[in-house]
Amino acid sequence: MTDKKIQIKLKAARLKSGLSLSRTAELTGVSKAMLHQIERGDSSPTIATLWKLAKGFHLPLTAFIEDMIQTGDTFTPARKELISFPESIGFHTVFPFDPVFGSETFLVTLEAEQTHTSNSHDVGVVEDVFVTKGEMEILFDGHWKRCRCGDGLRFRADQPHGYRNLHDEQAQFHNTLHYPRSTLFETSDGD
Repeated sequence: MTDKKIQIKLKAARLKSGLSLSRTAELTGVSKAMLHQIERGDSSPTIATLWKLAKGFHLPLTAFIEDMIQTGDTFTPARKELISFPESIGFHTVFPFDPVFGSETFLVTLEAEQTHTSNSHDVGVVEDVFVTKGEMEILFDGHWKRCRCGDGLRFRADQPHGYRNLHDEQAQFHNTLHYPRSTLFETSDGD
């Protein structure tokens, strides 16, 4: 993922919606100055900032980090490098947002003793987590739930939630986000 891609996609989403930087700041909770810096390529957003943008625009996360939206039968080749943000989780996109299913899927890596908390996503968003390596805990409904390799959990992600690895080895999980169709803007053109 490149900052240039995010820069282009943010500006395209803003212009397509007919929003000023000030109005975008109001809708997303990201400051006007930060939005301007991202659009100019002077600043790299954090994963938390990207989620604020996605929520504010009612878009899936992959609308800002992937080249295209996929539909129907798809094959996504494994990437060698993780998409990562400083002091945050790393992930691969398994399936970019598919408007037919209303979902996108990631393979998320939690390093040893790493915790990642997330603000609430858009109203009605549900997450599926399936642990593929190691052991971890998931915060939802205000409580941490222990999950081992092979365990799955579905929860409402329109509330604060989080993931933590309390062990000294890496943990990985598939994370599928399901978006309610009524809240998403039209994203089929890949903008």
